[in-house]
Amino acid sequence: MNRKSKTLIVAVDGYSSTGKSTVAKIIASRLGLTYIDTGAMYRVVTLEALRRGLIEEGKVKKSELQKCLNDLHIGFKYNQETGRYETYLNGEYVEDRIRGMEVSRQVSVIAAIDFVRSFLVEQQREMGSQESVIMDGRDIGSVVFPDADVKFFMTASPEIRAERRYKELIDKGIKVSYEEVEANVRERDYIDSHREVSPLRQTEDAIVVDHSRMTIEEEVEFMIGKIKAKY
Repeated sequence: MNRKSKTLIVAVDGYSSTGKSTVAKIIASRLGLTYIDTGAMYRVVTLEALRRGLIEEGKVKKSELQKCLNDLHIGFKYNQETGRYETYLNGEYVEDRIRGMEVSRQVSVIAAIDFVRSFLVEQQREMGSQESVIMDGRDIGSVVFPDADVKFFMTASPEIRAERRYKELIDKGIKVSYEEVEANVRERDYIDSHREVSPLRQTEDAIVVDHSRMTIEEEVEFMIGKIKAKY
């Protein structure tokens, strides 16, 4: 893969619901980087699989899913009014749909499929080869960009992450119990860490950010300081 000279790649990996996307978006805005939510890309594929009826009782119709991947065009747009990045599938706004529990229950299953990861990793690498970016996900620093200029790994206890996710869903008007959210967080941790293809892991050169001990602003300032110290 060829990267343009003077481009910067910042990788933000870690467990689900540690605020990776939140801090990455803020850092992107303050440093003038392009933000890419790789987790949203897996959620989009999951949404499409659900829409096509390709997931039944946790089992995925893989051959059918593989056939439709090239028809999926995933994009991100910055909404000036809300100050947020939003996800689109073939031009359709799907940001709210991909954040619901229906998708959350199945996304780790979809993300564990080798051809899905290969398809999306190729897209992610292409995005990072053209401009300075900050990407968040599970395997950015370990697989997608092992040569990333700066790597972060975000962590926190399952309880703290579940509470954060629960409040986020409630604020969006999504009816869900805390117990359901915590169970989902723990299940995703297990699947993400034990899958055969690109399991979640902390690389030796990653800077650890503990979400349970810092506010979002403290995290942002800490991470920006590390980025500026190196570049």
